[in-house]
Order: sequence, then structure tokens, then C-alpha cells
Amino acid sequence: MSHVPHDLATDFPEHAQRIHELKIGNTHFARLLGEYEEVNGAVHRAETNVEPMSPDAETELRKTRAALKDELYRMLTAPA
Repeated sequence: MSHVPHDLATDFPEHAQRIHELKIGNTHFARLLGEYEEVNGAVHRAETNVEPMSPDAETELRKTRAALKDELYRMLTAPA
């Protein structure tokens, strides 16, 4: 698969190790990360017209991606 923009580790390289730790040690984080990656991929496919969709549907996906990313970032930056 080609590089999909907004990959969590690419956007937050300073948290790469923490992402890995939470992914293997925190099932809630792992589930949210999976959802984020799925939604992020769908946004990317819409943006590149691989899977075109209505502007409203794309906007809703972007909102979902932002909410997931915000929650993941909160978890990344929370005290261990």
C-alpha cells in the first residue's frame, strides 16, 4: 500500500515509541488506532478519487478522523 497521509506515527514522530507501547499494551488504544487507520484510509481513497464519495460524506469522515486523532493524542500525552 502506498503512503497514506496522516499516519499517526508520521504525524507524531516524537511519540512513536509510546504509540507502539500502547498499541500492544492497551486494547482500547489499539481499537481506536485501528478505527483511525480505517477512517484515515477511507479519507485518503476519497481524496485521491479511488473511492469517490459525496462532499458531505467526506466531511463526516474527516470529522470522525479528527475526533479519533484527538482521543489518541490525549492517550499518548497522558501521564504513564
